[in-house]
Amino acid sequence: MKALIQRVTEAAVTIEHMRRREIGAGFAILLGVGTQDTEDDALWLASKTAKLRIFSNDEGKFDLSLADVGGEALVVSQFTLYGDCTNGSRPDFTAAARPEQAEKLYKTYISALKQEGIHVKTGEFGAHMDVEIHNDGPVTIMLERTNGQ
Repeated sequence: MKALIQRVTEAAVTIEHMRRREIGAGFAILLGVGTQDTEDDALWLASKTAKLRIFSNDEGKFDLSLADVGGEALVVSQFTLYGDCTNGSRPDFTAAARPEQAEKLYKTYISALKQEGIHVKTGEFGAHMDVEIHNDGPVTIMLERTNGQ
């Protein structure tokens, strides 16, 4: 699994030109699921996300987590994180999980984040979405885990 995490001042998602879900300060998380990913990977990644200390303390050093600052998370499914452009110019998405597997692990990740005490809003799995991200810093971190590695 891959989580591209951006520290944001605010983020929002518009789903198929209608419903809008938004958060204030926190994380915009683009989540990709690979063919080899498991429930354990989703649980580990959610725990790591919740504990990630990329908010500044009073001295300006990264020392505070999402929970420490009372931040929110906007989680959006993003199979294109598994696009391989090694050969040619068109991405190869064969490493991305099939929708049935990906949606299950996407929901597992979201549920685990909530269990960590994080207020979560989401995009809609498989829908066309417009994502608005106001990156704070900018600070962007890639977390990745596949089969316990």
